[in-house]
Amino acid sequence: MREAYQSQRPVRAVRYALGTLSSQGTRFRIPDRWIYTLVTLAFLAATLLGGCAQNSSEAPRTGVSRVIINKGSDTLVNLALAWAEAYMAAHPEVSISVTGGGTGTGITAMINGTIDIANASRSIKSEELELATSKGMQPTEFTVALDAIAVVVNPSNPLDHITLQQLSDIYTGKITNWSELGGEDRPIVLLSRESNSGTYTYFLEHVVRLGDASSTLLFSPDTLLMPSSEGISVEVRQNPNAIGYDGLGYVTNDQKVLAVARDASGPYVLPSVDTVNDDSYPIARALYIYTPNEPAGQIKEYIDWILSDGQNLISKLGFVPLTK
Repeated sequence: MREAYQSQRPVRAVRYALGTLSSQGTRFRIPDRWIYTLVTLAFLAATLLGGCAQNSSEAPRTGVSRVIINKGSDTLVNLALAWAEAYMAAHPEVSISVTGGGTGTGITAMINGTIDIANASRSIKSEELELATSKGMQPTEFTVALDAIAVVVNPSNPLDHITLQQLSDIYTGKITNWSELGGEDRPIVLLSRESNSGTYTYFLEHVVRLGDASSTLLFSPDTLLMPSSEGISVEVRQNPNAIGYDGLGYVTNDQKVLAVARDASGPYVLPSVDTVNDDSYPIARALYIYTPNEPAGQIKEYIDWILSDGQNLISKLGFVPLTK
């Protein structure tokens, strides 16, 4: 009886929405077969439109047997889009949806069971892993690329280099004026990604706290939290007092990149593919994708492709491919 009632729910809903039609005072009831036809057509239309809208850059696809839903890190989103487009071109039977929103957003969506792959610019947190495990999942991590976090300022800023300790002092509010670093007498405007960003978390742990797991240092309350890499780029370009940080792949020509040293003894190193690979640049990290369990089928095939042929696209977007 319950199943029979539930099977009638779409019809009941449509009838309720339409009500009873009236024409010149005459009332009549819409036949059930009309409503069944309307519900069926609406369902088919929603299914087809949903499939076509999985990726805004993707044309309508036919013969798709699998839709892979991919969400998370804004750092990885452009690379993930490039991977998806290249893979779909070679595998028309697969449709891949890619969206950003931040590492935390992606991992949460994976734990909630709404996506297949979570992009992450940090490792999964212990509390996230515990929550996933409590839901019967065994998240699987794949390192898919390497990245450098570049420290950027306005091109008019005379500063060329900086140490990790100075960056920590800047972002905790101990240093508030560029003159304290040999620059002009100007207030420092702090820019950061938002707290759901994996880049934010990495910078907090490895730069603000200098890798000290027991540290409780936090970003200065004067820090402006920007919703995207684009937001940081725009503010740095327009504001001569600003300092920000971002993945190397998002640095533009209208920003000045500072050389960074682990301490005052140097050396001061600029971020690049070579300095990430030789470990001389001090703010470098791995980029990840996570699946809720060990992947299988077309998802596994896609990840295997990312770790092989897909590596050829990485340097084109400013990131660092995995060394063989």
